[in-house]
Amino acid sequence: MMQNVHLAPETDEDDLYSGYNDYNPTFATEELENDTGFQQAVRTSHGRRPPITAKIPSTAVTRPKATGYGSKTSLASSMGRPVTGAIHDGVTRPMTAVRAAGFTKAALRGSAFDPLGQARGPAPPLETKNEDSPEEKIRQLEKEVNKLVEESCIANSCGDLKLALEKAKEAGRKERVLVRQREQLTSPENINLDLTYSVLCNLASQYSANEMYAEALNTYQVLVKNKMFSNAGILKVNMGNIYLKQRNYSKALKFYRMALDQIPSVHKEMRIKIMQNIGVTFIQTGQYSDAINSFEHIMSTAPNLKAGYNLTLCYYAIGDREKMKKAFQKLIAVPLEIDEDDKYISPSDDPHTNLVMEAIKNDLLRQMERERKAMAEKYIMTAAKLIAPVIETSFAVGYNWCVEVVKASQYVELANDLEINKAITHLKQKDYSQAEDTLKVFVKKDSRVKSAAATNLSFLYYLKNELELASSFADLALSADRYNPSALSNKGNAVFANGDYEKAAEFYKEALRNDSSCTEALYNLGLTYKKLIRLDEALDCFLKLQAILRNSAEVLYQIANIYELMGDRSQAIKWLLQLISIVPTDADILSKLGELYDSAGDKSQAFQYYYESYRYFPSNIEVIEWLGAYYIDTQFCEKAIQYFERASLIQPTRVKWQLMVASCFRRSGNYQKALDTYKDIHRKFPENVECLRFLVRLCTDMGLKEVQEYATKLKRLEKMKEIREQRIKSGRDGSGGSRGKQEGSAGSDSGQNNSASSEGERLSAKLRALPGTNDPYESSCNKEIDASYVDPLGPQLERPKTAAKKRLDDDYFADEELGDDLLPE
Repeated sequence: MMQNVHLAPETDEDDLYSGYNDYNPTFATEELENDTGFQQAVRTSHGRRPPITAKIPSTAVTRPKATGYGSKTSLASSMGRPVTGAIHDGVTRPMTAVRAAGFTKAALRGSAFDPLGQARGPAPPLETKNEDSPEEKIRQLEKEVNKLVEESCIANSCGDLKLALEKAKEAGRKERVLVRQREQLTSPENINLDLTYSVLCNLASQYSANEMYAEALNTYQVLVKNKMFSNAGILKVNMGNIYLKQRNYSKALKFYRMALDQIPSVHKEMRIKIMQNIGVTFIQTGQYSDAINSFEHIMSTAPNLKAGYNLTLCYYAIGDREKMKKAFQKLIAVPLEIDEDDKYISPSDDPHTNLVMEAIKNDLLRQMERERKAMAEKYIMTAAKLIAPVIETSFAVGYNWCVEVVKASQYVELANDLEINKAITHLKQKDYSQAEDTLKVFVKKDSRVKSAAATNLSFLYYLKNELELASSFADLALSADRYNPSALSNKGNAVFANGDYEKAAEFYKEALRNDSSCTEALYNLGLTYKKLIRLDEALDCFLKLQAILRNSAEVLYQIANIYELMGDRSQAIKWLLQLISIVPTDADILSKLGELYDSAGDKSQAFQYYYESYRYFPSNIEVIEWLGAYYIDTQFCEKAIQYFERASLIQPTRVKWQLMVASCFRRSGNYQKALDTYKDIHRKFPENVECLRFLVRLCTDMGLKEVQEYATKLKRLEKMKEIREQRIKSGRDGSGGSRGKQEGSAGSDSGQNNSASSEGERLSAKLRALPGTNDPYESSCNKEIDASYVDPLGPQLERPKTAAKKRLDDDYFADEELGDDLLPE
């Protein structure tokens, strides 16, 4: 037995774990097949071995045992297997546990120390789920429905309402499929009601956002009538909102009240909002007393800005002055619940603190606070401007009361703005002296509204055409606020009015550098470039302005006018057509379109726009001239008569319109009417040569006795005309200084009609072709006419001797050959 005993080497007593990693040859596995004890142990049940005694050889492995004295002894069996017990002095030593924590038998075989079992490798993979199972399909379908609802909400927040509705409908379809599958597998109690509620509620909201109100109401009805949805009563508020949009105020009130009854009193904020909706609905129906009850309840329970403003409006509608004042005071007293601006000022020079202040100075919370403050100021200013003229005997006294109330509130800075509005109201009422006095008070003070007051004064003096004062007050406004774009624009206007366009352009540019959204400066800059004949730069300014002000008639006209100046007629027409879509009844724009089409050779389009211009403003002489000439050109002289008659009504001292009427009668073959018209003209204008010439012609052709009388008058007037021309010629040769006097006497001698017809007014293209336009009916054809009428009793022009009607017709055509100075070919 002792031959297999191996003594442990002597080591340091403190090294308790030495020897565990030493290789022991007894652990060799090559001889296990020949080991009888091992094979017997393997064959026994559960691998149990026979009991081991001290007298029977053991198969236990020899294991070193440490004693208190440091001796280590290993005992082994005769078969090479270590024992677990030993006999000492005939007494069997009991077996004891000698393994330390974390020690295993594998350590004796040369393996590393691994108390956590990390050498065993990764855990086996989890068992894969069966995706074909019904439960797994239902879970995946639920995820898809939730994802579609989220995508629908995101699309709505991004403004894509159509996509949001499509996603909501698809979520509704898949949710119904999910419900049917659940009913087949489980009981109806296991249906996910929360998912159904969210899908239907989102679908109704998307219907409402897309203005499909009938579908939205039907979907809400499904939710409200289903008793399984315990909190669906609040959706009646949404139904009331839809009826309010549809102007069905009675049903809106009904659903608001039903929702108010179903919401517990603990939800105070929601109940206040519903009460506010009820008040707004009463305002829409004109029931101001009921609306006042709702808003008064809100202001006594949880006051807010909107309720206070609406309450002021209701009292204004019923005309109760005292209640208006009380409501305005309640509006002023509503707390803003925002932090002061001092909070965002760093109290120290700590870089970290400064960075934090810089970060929160413009964050979302700060932006919300600014919006809330701006909304409060807007409500207060609007309410003050509304009630100031009616709460006292005059609007000035009312404004003063509002200013005093505002000064005593948390909105002290609004008092000066109210004073400025008071001055502007004076301006609107054309009470310039009061406006001037009010504004000058602020100019003398060193207040933050000094620049605004000086700017308004500059504008006021500009309207009075006092350019020096306008410029000086603009300078004062700039001294108070160098970056005031309105003051810079006013300064540029004063310089522009003095004709210094280059300097005016610099002021407008500086205003735009300070505020790129200053549309006034951009418009004025375009006008300045137009004055400087820098048309490309002017066009660029107005195109930029058109991108900002899409429907500005002034901007569209300027763009069209610049294209016309540049010679691009098609672009000018294009922009004028856009302008007509905004102001379809502007007669000047319609006539301008007619002029452009006429110059392009499109007579039909030109006639259409000229006629529309005449329909909206039938007193435009240029339009009347063009229409009359158009009908003459198209051989419809009868239709031209009404236009020339209207022109003669507008300008009764101008003889040419009456001559045109008579000429139209003559050309249309109505000689008797033409003769009567010429006689009437002769009575009004007895010294008109042209009228006498046609009277002689008509009387001769018609064989009337008055021909001699008219011929004598004609000769006398022509002789006076020749004498007059000789005097004028001799006066010009003798002295250039008397030219004005000579021309004046010539004009007075020619009579009232000739002086009126000598005015240099602009005519249409067709009437300019008439020789009698600038000097009516005294044309180069006078020699031919005079030759025909040297002797009125002499021989007539040769014509076919046929019936009288034929003779008059021939005379009409012969007259056209001689008198083409009257009417166009």
